[in-house]
Amino acid sequence: MSVRTYNPSVRVGNWNEDIALEEDIVKDFLAKKDNGELMVQKTHNLLQTILKPLPLPDSPDGNLRFGDKVCIHHVPTKSLVSAYMSTFAAHEATCLQPSSPVASSQSLVPCTRNIFVVNSYDKQVNVGDVVRYGEKVTLSTLADGVGGGLYLHSATATFMKCAKHSRQQEVLLMDTITYDVAWRFLCFDPNERLETEGEPVPVNKKLFVNHCKTNQHLAALEEFGHKTPFGREYEVTATTKLNSHKAEEPANHFAVVMGNPAEVADSF
Repeated sequence: MSVRTYNPSVRVGNWNEDIALEEDIVKDFLAKKDNGELMVQKTHNLLQTILKPLPLPDSPDGNLRFGDKVCIHHVPTKSLVSAYMSTFAAHEATCLQPSSPVASSQSLVPCTRNIFVVNSYDKQVNVGDVVRYGEKVTLSTLADGVGGGLYLHSATATFMKCAKHSRQQEVLLMDTITYDVAWRFLCFDPNERLETEGEPVPVNKKLFVNHCKTNQHLAALEEFGHKTPFGREYEVTATTKLNSHKAEEPANHFAVVMGNPAEVADSF
């Protein structure tokens, strides 16, 4: 195959065709740029759409209900459990993809990456029914737009399948409903945990988010901060952290937040 060794300004051989070809390449690039079809533009647009602020309604009676849109707030670090994708993965994606990781972000603005919908896992309920302590629920991203309708998922840690930084039980977003996506809310006070079984789950109050299959609590690990496309954030795992008194450590302290997360964070 012949290779041109001259600058296009040197008119040798099929010089006219070479110039026309390079002009067509430039025209094609400019057309894709104008239409927003360049890979870098697609990635930027997707990541910006995920961050677009969305209204988060408040609970009228202070109780959590099926169908509610909520944020999962980590109380000690004042951060929200949030989905993210690598810049490379966002090149071809139009919405959040299965196996997308989650982290705990200190951005307290409700948006697609940190809003979850509460639904029942194992029984037929009506939208608006009260969620009760101990009931199995799913936590999914928004189904419309770029949310993808993915479920918060966790499974027992193995040598090949574990959190990237802490090597603990990882938490991801998946698109299939299995027992790995079943969670339940537990009362924050261990002395009242049995008594409150079946009682309504309050919003904007401390509680524990427990993974049904592995019986591990959701945890945000401040010591395992890492960089994401949205800044430095904390790794999220499913790991029950206990102190010497067999009480859950701050890494497991969460709250289901509705309304304005920034105002609620200041109330703890």
